[in-house]
Amino acid sequence: MLEPGDAAPAISATNQHGETVSLAFDEPTVVYFYPKDFTGGCTIQANDFQDALPAYREAGVPVYGVSLDDVETHADFADAEGVEFDLLADPDGELAAAFGLDTSEGHTDRITFLLADGAVVETYDPELKDPEGHAHEVLEDARELSS
Repeated sequence: MLEPGDAAPAISATNQHGETVSLAFDEPTVVYFYPKDFTGGCTIQANDFQDALPAYREAGVPVYGVSLDDVETHADFADAEGVEFDLLADPDGELAAAFGLDTSEGHTDRITFLLADGAVVETYDPELKDPEGHAHEVLEDARELSS
């Protein structure tokens, strides 16, 4: 897994709207990997980031969620949960591999990356079953980078 100080991979993926999103991580950015759409902890985490999204936008820090789910499942999940940030589809596990994450069990672990200046700044391993409050912890660190 990528660690703080490692170079951030340049990635490109399709979001829940079918649009290609390319990221180079020059500016502070949050990318969080989660196991699966429509599961308990993942829904809590998505809602946590969605609730904090206005503050992330105010700080100029984009948020991207990534799982091995496909575009259609992401679209259904985003619609059901009111998710306004990009959910990136990674059905082949290419994004997970770029971040050094294991997909051998058909999903990734719940891991969040804070990236800036083309590198990993911090990694977070929130509680798998109850990640509530995690988005706010990451936001505080992201704000420090933005100022």
